[in-house]
Amino acid sequence: MVTSRPAERPRAVTVGVAGLGYWGTNLARNLDASPYADLRWCCDPRPAERERLRERYREPRFASDLAELLDDPGLEAVVLATPVPTHAELAVRVLEAGKHCFVEKPLAQSVADAERVLEAERASGRTLMVGHVLEYHPALTRLKQIVDGGELGRIYYIYGRRVNLGELRADENALWSLGAHDVSVLLYLAEEEPDEIWARGESYMREGIEDVVFGFLRFPSGLAAHLHLSWLDPHKARGFTVVGSKRMATLDDMDNERKVTVYDKGFDEKVDTYGEYITRAGDIRSPRVADDEPLRVEVEHFLACVRDGRRPLSDGVSGLRVVRVLEGLQRSLDASRGTGAPAAAS
Repeated sequence: MVTSRPAERPRAVTVGVAGLGYWGTNLARNLDASPYADLRWCCDPRPAERERLRERYREPRFASDLAELLDDPGLEAVVLATPVPTHAELAVRVLEAGKHCFVEKPLAQSVADAERVLEAERASGRTLMVGHVLEYHPALTRLKQIVDGGELGRIYYIYGRRVNLGELRADENALWSLGAHDVSVLLYLAEEEPDEIWARGESYMREGIEDVVFGFLRFPSGLAAHLHLSWLDPHKARGFTVVGSKRMATLDDMDNERKVTVYDKGFDEKVDTYGEYITRAGDIRSPRVADDEPLRVEVEHFLACVRDGRRPLSDGVSGLRVVRVLEGLQRSLDASRGTGAPAAAS
C-alpha cells in the first residue's frame, strides 16, 4: 500500500516591521500569528511604542533605527507602516538594501517619488507591494467577481462614501488619508485610469487642510465615479454603489451581515413603444462573503509573493496609478481655490 506524504508547509519568511503605531501594531499582530512569517524585528524611534510591543512579543528584536534591520543579512523583508511623508524614501532604502518591501498606502505623496520607488524595485529585483488593504477585502473580491461576470451589465457609474467624525490630521488632508483607499478600489473595479479628474474641498477645522472632499472621475470607457471623503460627518460610512445597465450592487463595510447586495433594479424598454422605458424592481440578494480579516489576507499574500516570486495584486505599478489619480485630484483642489477649472489627468 502506497501512502502519500503530507504536503510540506511553505517556509516562513523572515520579516521586520518599521512603525509601531496603530496600523503597524495590527501588521505585527498578523505577522506574528502567521505560520508563514518569522517576525524578527520591530522598529520605532519612540521608546514608549517599543516598550508597549515588547511586553506582547518576546521573540523579535527591537530597534529605534531602520538601519539595524537593513544591516541584518538574515532579514528578507521589511514592512513599512511609518508616516506617509516617509514612505517613498524608506521604501527606496529597503529595496536598495536588497530586502523585499511592503509599504503602507499611499506609496508616495507625488508621482515623481512613486516612480523613484519603482526604479529602486526594478534595480533590486525584489518584491514591492503597496498596502491597499481593501483590494484584499473578501467583500470587494466578491463584488469584483459580480462586476467581471457581467451580472450588472455595462457599468454606468460608481460612487463611494468614506465619512466619519474622525481624527483631524495636521500633515495630510481627507483626500490623501481617506481617498487612497477609495481610489484604489475604483481603479481595481474599472481596470483603467481616468482621463478627467475634478475635485472640490473645504477646510473648516484647519486652515489649508481639507476635512471634506468631493471628487469626480471620468474614464475612457464612459464610466463615471464620485467620491465623498470627510472627517466631519455625523455618520460613519464605508461603502460603494455600482450602477449597471442590468442590475445594481452595493458594498457596505459597516453591515456585518450583508456586505454585498445585488439589486435587480433598472429600466426596461417597453415592448409596445419605441424609446420609452419602465422601471424594474426585482429580487434583492446578498451573496455569501468569506469572514476573513482583510489585513490577514493581505499579509499572507505578501508573504506568498516573497516566497514564490509572484507579483502582488497591489504591486508598485498599481500603487503608482493610485498616486497619479490622487495627485490629479489634489491639483484640482488647488485650482478650485483659484480659477476653479477641472484638472486634466496626467
